[in-house]
Parts: sequence; structure tokens; C-alpha cells
Amino acid sequence: MSLESVRAFFAEKAPDIAVIESEVSSATVTLAAEAYGVEPARIAKTLSLRIGERVILIVAAGTSRMDNKKVKALFGGKPKMLGLDEVAEITGHEVGGVCPFGLKTPLPIYCDVSLKAFDIVVPAAGSTHSAVKITPERMAELTAAEWVDVCEIRSVETTSA
Repeated sequence: MSLESVRAFFAEKAPDIAVIESEVSSATVTLAAEAYGVEPARIAKTLSLRIGERVILIVAAGTSRMDNKKVKALFGGKPKMLGLDEVAEITGHEVGGVCPFGLKTPLPIYCDVSLKAFDIVVPAAGSTHSAVKITPERMAELTAAEWVDVCEIRSVETTSA
């Protein structure tokens, strides 16, 4: 269902953006980077968090790491990652396919400034085998996301196959 909700989202709001499907899993940042031929930092990972009674989504560069102190300072509480069942129940997307598009429940969406380093990023599109290529600004605009600075950039060693 999730991939269909993402397709419906783009059909309505941005018909010029096509969902890309991969034969191989793109459930992790590393797998997604390999599947879509981009560096891991360009993968826009979506973090599903509970802060007190609120659930929010933070979309960040694939190699970034959430800074708990920054999140707590900005949102007024300690962030806790949602459990696997909670993620699917609340977002309508399975873990590995979570994205800010076509959500089952409307949620506050935040884009971390780590995404602004790239002209194009690759967030999932509702399943572990789908994604879209989009500018960070357009993603934020389409999802009514607010820009925040809550992640630290990590360098990731690359290995050649």
C-alpha cells in the first residue's frame, strides 16, 4: 500500500517526479546508495521519532548522525526512535521505505540542513525497493517541512567492490 500512497502523492502534487524502483533492496543507506548509483550522503534518510507525546519525522543526509542534544533543545524533550511496528502503523511505510511522502497520518516533517549540501537527494518512496530523486528544497516545499539543524555530518569511508 505504501508505494501506492507515495505514487498518489506525486501524481497529485508533483507529476513531474517519477518513483524509481530497484530490483535490489534499498532498505539501508549503503544499499540505497548502491541501488541508485549515488554516494551515501545523498540518500535522504527519514528518522521516525517520538518526543514526549509527539511523533515527528526528520529527513537528513544519509551519512549524518542525529545530535540528541540539539533535538532535545529544539523540541523540548528527549527523542526516542519509534519501534518497527509503530513506524508502519503511524507512517504507513515499512522500515527501509519510510519517507515524508504519502503518509498514513499527517505528521510534522523537518528537513535537516545537512541535505542542503546537495543539488539532488534520494529519499525512499514508501518501500524497500523504491525512491525518488528530488532537490532538497522541493522535498521540503512539497511536504511543508521546516528546516532544522539537528544532525552532525559524519565522514564515511568508502570501499571499492
